[in-house]
Amino acid sequence: MKVVGIDPGTAACGYGIVHESGGRLRAVDHGWWRTSAGDRPELRLKTIFDGVGELVRRHAPDAVALEESFVGADARTALSVGQARGAVLVACAEAGVECTEYAPARVKQAVCGYGRAEKDQVQRMVKAILGLDAPPTPTHAADALAVAICHALAPPLLRAVG
Repeated sequence: MKVVGIDPGTAACGYGIVHESGGRLRAVDHGWWRTSAGDRPELRLKTIFDGVGELVRRHAPDAVALEESFVGADARTALSVGQARGAVLVACAEAGVECTEYAPARVKQAVCGYGRAEKDQVQRMVKAILGLDAPPTPTHAADALAVAICHALAPPLLRAVG
């Protein structure tokens, strides 16, 4: 199973691709798309939409997994992340690839064994799980790889219900 993980955001949207076979995982690719706050919102979202579409066309994943939005005190940030999630979801729908969403705490629990793990802990565990030479950077890419790992290792019933 090949899974694309996405850590959605408008300023920085991370992606990570893992391949699972026989319970073993390997990293395929990871990175991020950056957009400038000075760009028009619709252009920022198009960058994400186009990037996800290209990634899905190039890698033909079995699934895409996204991290659900964490709604903190800043409603403006939550709205921005929600828009980025929408761009990802529409790109996947257009490509015919199913999406599953996971809460940040579930992703951290799956990867670190602790649902409130810090970002550097997630990076270190992703490095260890995937046998990488160095922790993946930036943190958005590490988070996206963690989401992909979470989905790839989830029991089939959990994957079905998201």
